Amino acid sequence: MSTIIHPTAIVESGAQLGADCEIQEHAIVRKHCVLGDRVVVHPFAVLGGDPQYLKFDRALVTGVRIGAGTVVREHVTINRSIHADGFTTVGEKCFLMAATHIAHDCAVGDSVVMANGALLAGHVSVGDHSFLGGVAAVHQFCRIGESVMVAGHAAITRDVPHYVMVAERDDVIGFNVVGLKRRGFDRAAIAELKAAYQAVYFTPGNIRDLAAQQLKAGVFESAEARRFLEFFAGGKRSFARARRAVEGGADDGG
Repeated sequence: MSTIIHPTAIVESGAQLGADCEIQEHAIVRKHCVLGDRVVVHPFAVLGGDPQYLKFDRALVTGVRIGAGTVVREHVTINRSIHADGFTTVGEKCFLMAATHIAHDCAVGDSVVMANGALLAGHVSVGDHSFLGGVAAVHQFCRIGESVMVAGHAAITRDVPHYVMVAERDDVIGFNVVGLKRRGFDRAAIAELKAAYQAVYFTPGNIRDLAAQQLKAGVFESAEARRFLEFFAGGKRSFARARRAVEGGADDGG
């Protein structure tokens, strides 16, 4: 199979398409887009459109990069970067369902699923293997960790650490055990992650400080637990809070 561009699709000069891509009817791939192998773009999707940013200079050379095997469904919009030579990026084997939106300068990891109507504002990062439910919306500059499950209709305005489930407005509702088992995490790693999650979210104190203390103490040995704790050292926003921790538990670290 070779790359197929269907009638009425538009692929602008300067766009780069990998092997075995398919650009379906009425889809638009703007210049400076770079698509990996086997990317499928469904009708009326627009890749590399101008960012929704009032001060944007349209003369800037910026683009979108999409990894191999990603499927882009109908009416998806992925905007190009606002920074010279910058790219909005989507990883490999992602599934972007109908009418999802990825704003300028987002960085979406591999194997991410965004259900219908999910929205990412500018500069959002989403970790590998995460799932965003239908019509979920993420505020600009937020970080969504790896293997996170975001419920449908959720409003995310704070950073969400690796391996948790989050719903409604920044409510961490549990640890994503099912998702980790599906990925093949072993029992020892999951046990340590559960313990690290409990130590951070259900101990009184500042979340950043609690995570740093656990790392310094060397209580957790697995790479997965340490990765979870290290998340709290980064970012500039506060953190999504566990429901049971809202009263009498850890604060959000803001």
